[in-house]
Amino acid sequence: MPRYEYRCRTCGDTFELSRPMAESADPAACPEGHDDTVKLLSAVAVGGSSAAPAPSGGGGGCCGGGCCG
Repeated sequence: MPRYEYRCRTCGDTFELSRPMAESADPAACPEGHDDTVKLLSAVAVGGSSAAPAPSGGGGGCCGGGCCG
């Protein structure tokens, strides 16, 4: 289940909740019981390589196929 980060406007506390995506925008009370909270935008890290694979030297495309002069 995804975790969402919220900040309480009353006390300034930042907290996380695990909840279904369909409930991510629903109101969330802070651990101190205040109801004036806002959902924060979070950066998401996705595994994998950030570099594109190097093109192979054989055929395909204009310059790779030898049609350029």
